[in-house]
Amino acid sequence: MGGRTPQKVQDAVAAIQKEYPSTPSTFVPIQVDIESDESIEQAFTEVQSKYGKLDVLINNAGAQFDQHLATGKLSAREMWNQTWNVNTTGTQIMTSTFVPLLLQSSEPRLLFITSGLSTLAGTENTAIGANKVPPKGWPKSGFGVAAYRSSKTGLNMLMREWHRMLKEDGVKVFAISPGFLATGLGGNTELLKKLGAGDPSVAGPFIHSVIEGRRDGDVGKVINKDGVQPW
Repeated sequence: MGGRTPQKVQDAVAAIQKEYPSTPSTFVPIQVDIESDESIEQAFTEVQSKYGKLDVLINNAGAQFDQHLATGKLSAREMWNQTWNVNTTGTQIMTSTFVPLLLQSSEPRLLFITSGLSTLAGTENTAIGANKVPPKGWPKSGFGVAAYRSSKTGLNMLMREWHRMLKEDGVKVFAISPGFLATGLGGNTELLKKLGAGDPSVAGPFIHSVIEGRRDGDVGKVINKDGVQPW
């Protein structure tokens, strides 16, 4: 299990072991920051030396920085660049680094955690807050999470490229859209809960089912718990 700092990943492991004390699984913490090529290389070396292969890579790292533009913490360019660096670029570097270990597996799987906000077809639904059309005039105040959602749309295409590249190698590639959940992504879980977000734990069984092969008929697609998410 990867985390940006040893403490974060150790806390995550401890939380899982406390919630599921009888689990037969073994959790090994590993430090990796996908904004750092050096950190990714160090993580690769550690996994390679200890295990020699990787059966499943779940690209779960993600961040939303749009709100930092409004608060003045980041300039527009800084906010957009950092959003894409974490959600898309860093994920690409992480994946390309670890692919050699995936190819050592007898049944490799590659998962990208995307978002329901990434669908292009879904932007036609103006009833959704993120798609509402603002009044005429300038400046506009309705850009919302444009950087985040566009980076996740880019991630969907990244998934398609890896599906194409690794198809003949037998790697099953998916993008997982877990739904609207109250994670720490935007930094305010309580606000997300008030807006109707579900508990993050509901994503676990869904992702687990993909790893176990129950959605293999949808390989190379963006999938959610109800089916295939429109492009």
